[in-house]
Amino acid sequence: MSLHPTRNTLPEAIRRKSVDLLGQSLVTAIDVQRQAKQAHWNVKGPNFIALHLLFDEVHTAAIEWADLSAERLVALGGAADGRVKHVADKTQLESYPLELTDGTDHVRQLSAALAQFGQKTVAAIKESGDAGDPSTSDLFTEISRAVDDYLWKVEAHNYAK
Repeated sequence: MSLHPTRNTLPEAIRRKSVDLLGQSLVTAIDVQRQAKQAHWNVKGPNFIALHLLFDEVHTAAIEWADLSAERLVALGGAADGRVKHVADKTQLESYPLELTDGTDHVRQLSAALAQFGQKTVAAIKESGDAGDPSTSDLFTEISRAVDDYLWKVEAHNYAK
């Protein structure tokens, strides 16, 4: 992968590492977007409206996480790749089951995706910081806080009895 010319003062090796991390974050955030929308469209049950609206909030937040990752990636000289085929080929998240309808099942599935994204984001905080890119590390910290917040909100529905 070649980087686009930039006057960014980070050494090229650091920028390459951050571009790779941000590219995976972009792919995962796009997958979370689609999974949240899948849940939003298909949820049924007694908590329908609350979950329907919450899943849409997660979708909107994941758009922001993808945008943050893509814009930083491009600022460092990379090329953002959010094409559907690329995302499908590169995502590390479990495929969202089409047959889910019950709110509890959607909560469980979306919680798993958010938890995995959160785990990968925390690892990227450390990796980008250790590589010498505190700005990208800070961006991952921002995403991590937001992912944790939505994970909490979605998981809370597992305890409604």
